[in-house]
Amino acid sequence: MFKRSLKAACAILLVGALVPSTFTYGQVTPGPVAIPGGLPGGTTPAGTSIPGSAQPGTSQQGKAQPGTTQSQQGRAGGVNQNTQQGRTTTGQSTQTNQGQGQGQNQNGTLQSTNDKANELDEKQAQKTNEEVIEEGYEAARTREKLEIRRKLFGSSVFNNPDLASAFQPNINVATPQNYVLGPGDKLNILMYGYTEADFSQSVSPDGTVFLGKLTGLGPVAVSGLTVEQAKIRIRNRLSQKFVGLKSYNGARPNTYLDLTVADLRSIRVSILGEAIRPGTYPVSSLATATNAIYQAGGPNELGSYRKVIVIRGGRVLATLDLYDYLLNGVQRNDVRLQDGDVIRFGTYQSRVEVTGTVKRNNLFELLPGETLDKVLYYAGGFAANAYKNRIKVTRLTDRERKVIDVTADQFANFGLQDGDVVTIEQLLDRFENQVNIEGAVYRPGRYSLDQNPTLRTLIQNAEGLRGDAFTGRIQILRTREDLSVENISLNLADIINGKAEDIVLKREDQVVITSRFSMAESATISIEGEVNQPTGDVLYVSNMTLEDLILKAGGLKEAAAAAQIEVVRRKKDVDITSKTAQLADVFRFQVNRDLTLDSDDSRFFLYPFDQVIVRRSPNYAAQTFARVEGEVIMPGQYPIDRKDIRISDLIRQAGGLSPYAYKEGATLQRPVKESAEQLAQRQKAIDELADVARNTVVQKTELVAGTLEPIGINLAKALANPGSAEDMIVEEGDVLLVPKYLETVRVQGEVLLPTNAKYRPGRTFQDYIAQAGGFTEKSRRRGAYIVYSNGSADRTRRFIIFNIYPRVEPGATITVPLRTATPLTPQQVLNSAIGITGSLLTLITTVLVLTRVGN
Repeated sequence: MFKRSLKAACAILLVGALVPSTFTYGQVTPGPVAIPGGLPGGTTPAGTSIPGSAQPGTSQQGKAQPGTTQSQQGRAGGVNQNTQQGRTTTGQSTQTNQGQGQGQNQNGTLQSTNDKANELDEKQAQKTNEEVIEEGYEAARTREKLEIRRKLFGSSVFNNPDLASAFQPNINVATPQNYVLGPGDKLNILMYGYTEADFSQSVSPDGTVFLGKLTGLGPVAVSGLTVEQAKIRIRNRLSQKFVGLKSYNGARPNTYLDLTVADLRSIRVSILGEAIRPGTYPVSSLATATNAIYQAGGPNELGSYRKVIVIRGGRVLATLDLYDYLLNGVQRNDVRLQDGDVIRFGTYQSRVEVTGTVKRNNLFELLPGETLDKVLYYAGGFAANAYKNRIKVTRLTDRERKVIDVTADQFANFGLQDGDVVTIEQLLDRFENQVNIEGAVYRPGRYSLDQNPTLRTLIQNAEGLRGDAFTGRIQILRTREDLSVENISLNLADIINGKAEDIVLKREDQVVITSRFSMAESATISIEGEVNQPTGDVLYVSNMTLEDLILKAGGLKEAAAAAQIEVVRRKKDVDITSKTAQLADVFRFQVNRDLTLDSDDSRFFLYPFDQVIVRRSPNYAAQTFARVEGEVIMPGQYPIDRKDIRISDLIRQAGGLSPYAYKEGATLQRPVKESAEQLAQRQKAIDELADVARNTVVQKTELVAGTLEPIGINLAKALANPGSAEDMIVEEGDVLLVPKYLETVRVQGEVLLPTNAKYRPGRTFQDYIAQAGGFTEKSRRRGAYIVYSNGSADRTRRFIIFNIYPRVEPGATITVPLRTATPLTPQQVLNSAIGITGSLLTLITTVLVLTRVGN
């Protein structure tokens, strides 16, 4: 507080002089403020320079010289002669320093609107470090206030903008007879019976109503009277003119008067003290103190909920305890307000925070004498899982904190102090009378120890043992007092038969009864081969026959050999010392295809882990086909009706070749039938061979099962010599392609202009390369090769220093590969030649010297 006061006081210093000032935060506190570097009382020695002020006769940027008047710029110092943001300064000033004021000059005139706008911009740009720290402090204070209000019990009801309109008085009800009239109330004054008249009007500002209509009665004062009292007074006045309003000589009245309030007036009440929004509020004349409290937002973080005072005419009229209204719905002392009433919130005396397992975790305000049990009532009582025997109270002492354990018998007498924190803990996460049973019983789970004190009783209440229960050995897992777990093994069969005593259970005992099935290996059987739905491993079932397993597999396929069904059974007594020991038994059976039972019901029963194999019939062969496409008379698909059918037979079935067939270009395409493992091994070998050729680039094609691979054949020789080695045997899925006579040659790769050239007899390999523009600098001439239209290929050969290129046929493709090695530059060639020449000269000189030495 002192540092904030110090920064605020520095801002009101004038040029050449200091002003005694008074600074408050929220209220006025008289007294001088000491300035760093100055004398006590807020003065400084002559000639002492104070930051933020100017000395006489000097000129500083942002500071005024004597005799000049400038407006304050920014918030330098934070305050001026007037009150700013809750701070007040008083005193005398000889000059207005630039950095002070709110647009007011020495003569009290206001600057122009443009000057004010410029000042606001400069304020934002010239914030000091102190102002930044001050803003951060204010933000922290605001957060702290909001956090306290969030915790305060009742704040969510009163300080809720959504509920402001919900707590207004109902003005659509009959006006109470004890309602006190005042100026502004509109009265309906009706006289009926023998004489009828309407004197309805509003109460005048001087508190009267005027009885006119030629009655001559004049004004009647009604302000301050209740409705009933005003009715009597007006009737008495009117009875002076209308005698029928009263009894006369024993005669009953024949004229009647009715007075009601049509429109209610508004009154103004003041709400002061520690309120969220203090001020003066217009309210309905039917409003009570609670209605006004809602408009003001209720008490703030310092205000009291337990002592709200209503002051009327300088005296305390009523004291409200808002907890009665919040907790019990009782509006005790909730008086109806009158014009000029004052509602004042005082500061709280004692607050206690309640946390833990209660229904309300809030800050609660206590009156003197209220004890811990009252706080628990305010908190809504214990939650269901609360530990009710002991409560921890954290209290602030003169030096530090301390913890107090309050037992249940002390709740009613334990007094609390301001700042206490009451903590209610949870129950322990454990059971005081629980036992568990699991395994081979009909109702496993948790049971009460009180109703199941022994093992036999627990098993009986668990609906008894299942048929698969293993009673020879059960386990009881018992938790000791030191929380270690011990295992107790028992023979349950002896206990059931009375041969052994029953076991007394303890808390947290866990009884485990094992199933026989959980102790045995899971038995399976399998069937594979020529069945419709091979099952793999399936669960073994007792008395399952071979026919039952085949039925489960969907029956036999057409290709199955019913007489060659094998059952492989493992052996359990293998002689491990014998080299010729039998490892399995194999049984062979012949099964009817309809899986019917024999008359003698002689069936073969399967054992666990048996493996059934249904072989394929050796005489069974499915239809297979091959295709002929291209220049044949009848292209299409043809059956392979013999094992030795050849290419010539396939051409004959297709009606022979057409006149335009190019026999030299015919190819046979065959699908890849290797397994995935074989393909992977084959691809690995190709990759390794490709890596050997380091100066060339090899295009590798990944092999995929089912894709067609071309096979180079010589159809002309095959047709000329049927049955010869050139006449290949056809397999399933083969495709024989017979193209039309091809008249072009394709040249591709490292040539200047890859192209399709017309085939001309007599032209050589070099002629077609020349027609494609010739080799490039990166061509690997020795690696050039040709692929013929039938899928076969030929490469370039080397003889001494000459390249011998292959022959060219119609439909062929010439490919020139890329040379990956970088060619030598002329400079590199020259350097290499010089190096070689120098080495030769050195060698020759050495030989000559050695020859002379030898001679």
